[in-house]
Amino acid sequence: MWVFTSTHQHKMLLVCTRGLYKPVSVTGEVSLFACYHKTQVLLRSEDSNIKPVVRRRRSVLKDLNKPVASDHERSAVSKTWRNEKPGLQTRDDYRVSSELRKLCLEDSEDWERPARQRSTQDSKADDYEIVFGIAPCVLALTQGRRKARKLFVKDGEASHRASVLKVCEEAHRRGVQVQRVSKKDLDKMSAGRVHQGVCLQASPLNYLTEDSATKRKDDTTPLWLVLEGVQDPMNLGAILRSAYFLGVDRVASSLRSSCPLSPVVSKASSGAMEVIGVYGYENLEDMLKLKVAQGWQVVGTVGAEAEERQIPVTRCSDFQMTRPTLLLMGGEGEGLSEKLLSLCQTLLTIPAGRDLFPGIESLNVSVATGILLHSLLSSRRSP
Repeated sequence: MWVFTSTHQHKMLLVCTRGLYKPVSVTGEVSLFACYHKTQVLLRSEDSNIKPVVRRRRSVLKDLNKPVASDHERSAVSKTWRNEKPGLQTRDDYRVSSELRKLCLEDSEDWERPARQRSTQDSKADDYEIVFGIAPCVLALTQGRRKARKLFVKDGEASHRASVLKVCEEAHRRGVQVQRVSKKDLDKMSAGRVHQGVCLQASPLNYLTEDSATKRKDDTTPLWLVLEGVQDPMNLGAILRSAYFLGVDRVASSLRSSCPLSPVVSKASSGAMEVIGVYGYENLEDMLKLKVAQGWQVVGTVGAEAEERQIPVTRCSDFQMTRPTLLLMGGEGEGLSEKLLSLCQTLLTIPAGRDLFPGIESLNVSVATGILLHSLLSSRRSP
């Protein structure tokens, strides 16, 4: 027969119960019930000398010193735990101490809370995109076409630049939260693009529809720029910047095979996308036919060495815009489709200043658009 001193008894109890408080990847009711019964088996002993030690040294386990429940009673307790959300109300004879109940609740909440938070954050993040760059962020805040959620600013001396402070002031004025983050975080948000130390989490911009069109206030001859299949966001951004600067009345684009109005486009446009309205059309052909019936002229574009057509080809510098005009620009590579070309009344071309080598006998679509817009708008007359 072994004889244990009170010190030995206490050490044995600590060793045996040490594993009871490790996290268990099971449900709250099972882990709590298992913990209760495992403790009971360890504490049941014929040697009554152990009981005073337990009561005196481990008050948390005070209420656990009960006989082991039968299978029928275990089932009743488990059923009660399942029916009640926290799983803490059990039969009086088999209560778990309040301290242990609290620990179990905290563990259960710690496991459930992050999952709920991640789910909420993910759903919110899906409704927003990251606008980056000084001008796009300022204009996204001031124009009111987007719903801004949070402004991220690079931490350090860069945040004290006048341009960055202006963005922060606009955000504060509109109640938008400002958060300082590292350059690495901003690089990740902007996918490695030039963010200039600021990123704005905001709702996306979509193409406008005819229903949202506003009445024109200017009395000059209107000019619409119509884009078909422009896919490069850098080209689209540069086109929007030129169109806004030169005074185009509306930009229209085909929705199919065209670049969306993304933050990359906004940055390439230096924020002009946040100001100028871009209208999207499922069928450009129908829209052009409607405008022709209203007295507008449709002007297309071709290269200097384009094949001969029945439609007259005119140098852009010789064209005079005397009535409402639609200028059509085709996408990279393919240019205008045959359907749209057939609706043109005049085709404009930009003459080259020298003999060109094969492969570089044409201009980038954004550059060509800027030249043609300047030429047409310079010749615009008041009605």
